[in-house]
Amino acid sequence: IGEWTLPGTRFPLDMAQDADVGSNSLLTYQLTSNPFLSLFMMEKAGGKKQPELVLETVLDREKQSSFELVLTAVDGGDPARSGTVQVRVNVTDANDNPPVFSKSIYEARVAENLPVGSLVLRVRATDADVGSNGKVSYSFTSVPDTVKALFAVESDSGEVRTLGALDFEEKNKYIFTLEARDGGGLTSHCEVQIDITDENDNAPEITILSLSSPVPEDAPVGTVVALLNMVDLDSGENGQVSCELLGEAPLSIVASPGGSYKVLVLAKALDREEAAFHELVLRAMDGGDPARTGTARIRVTVVDANDNAPVFSQAEYTVRVAEDVPVGSVLVTVTATDADEGLYGHVKYS
Repeated sequence: IGEWTLPGTRFPLDMAQDADVGSNSLLTYQLTSNPFLSLFMMEKAGGKKQPELVLETVLDREKQSSFELVLTAVDGGDPARSGTVQVRVNVTDANDNPPVFSKSIYEARVAENLPVGSLVLRVRATDADVGSNGKVSYSFTSVPDTVKALFAVESDSGEVRTLGALDFEEKNKYIFTLEARDGGGLTSHCEVQIDITDENDNAPEITILSLSSPVPEDAPVGTVVALLNMVDLDSGENGQVSCELLGEAPLSIVASPGGSYKVLVLAKALDREEAAFHELVLRAMDGGDPARTGTARIRVTVVDANDNAPVFSQAEYTVRVAEDVPVGSVLVTVTATDADEGLYGHVKYS
C-alpha cells in the first residue's frame, strides 16, 4: 500500500475455502486489531462474503514501514473450526520528505595558503525517504563566478574543497548557499561561511614619497631629507612594520606625528669635503614569524657651502734676494688651496 493512498481505499483478500456444506461451511472472518486497517465483508453472489482490508487513516512509511496482521476464518459448525493466514502489509514510499541539512549554517576557518584541492568542510543532508527518493545530491545555487572559481562541492559527498588559490588580502570572507536535492526533486538549502585567515605572505614595501637631494652641507641637524611610507598588505603582527638604516650615514629615521610615515632627517652635520654623497639602504621588517623584509636604496648628494678658507702651503715664506735684483724679477711663488669647489674654491691673491 502506497503511503499516498487515501483513507477508505479497500484491498480485497482471498476468500477461505471450507470443504463442508451447509452451515458447516458458512464462514465469518476476524482481523487482529490495528489502528490503520480494518476488515470489511463484501457480499458475493450466493451469500458468500469476501474479506477486504479498509485503510482507516493515512500511512507514513517513515514511522512504520510494514504491518503483520492475522486473518481468521471461522465456519458455522458446532463446534466451530477455524483457519488463519498471516497478512503482511508493506508500505511503499512516496517522496514526501525533503532533504534536511544537519545545520542551517556551516562555518569554517582556513589559511590563505591552503593548497588547491584541500578539504574546507563537509555539509550533510539526510532524507527520510528510501530509494531514489532518499538519495541526496549537493550543488551550488545562485553563487557568483568568483566563488565557483575558488570552491567546488562534490555532489555525492557534500565535501567543499578549494579549487583556486585563496588570498586574504583580496577577500577574507565568503558566504554562499548550497542546495541538497533528492531523487524526486525536493530541495533544501544551507548557508556556508568561510573565513580566510592571514598568513605572512607579503613582504613590506618602502615607498619614497619625497626626497630632498642634493642637500647643502651647511644644512642644520634635523633637516628633513626624505618622507617614507612603509606598507605591508598582511594584517595583525604580520602587517606591523619597523624600519632601520643599514650602514654608516649622518641620517636617522623618526616617526611622523601621525605615525603613518617615517621621516629621514639629518642626525649630524654634513661635510662635503669628507663625503660628497651618501648611499643609504633602508630595510623594513614585519612582525611575522618568520619575518619578511623589504629594502630600498637612497642616494643623497651633498652640495658645497663656502665653509673652508684658503690655506697657504706654508704659514711663512722667507726669501733672500740681492739688492741689485732687476725690477720685475720673480722673488717667490706662494700657493694657497681651498677645499671648497667651484667659485667657492677659486683662490685670488692680494
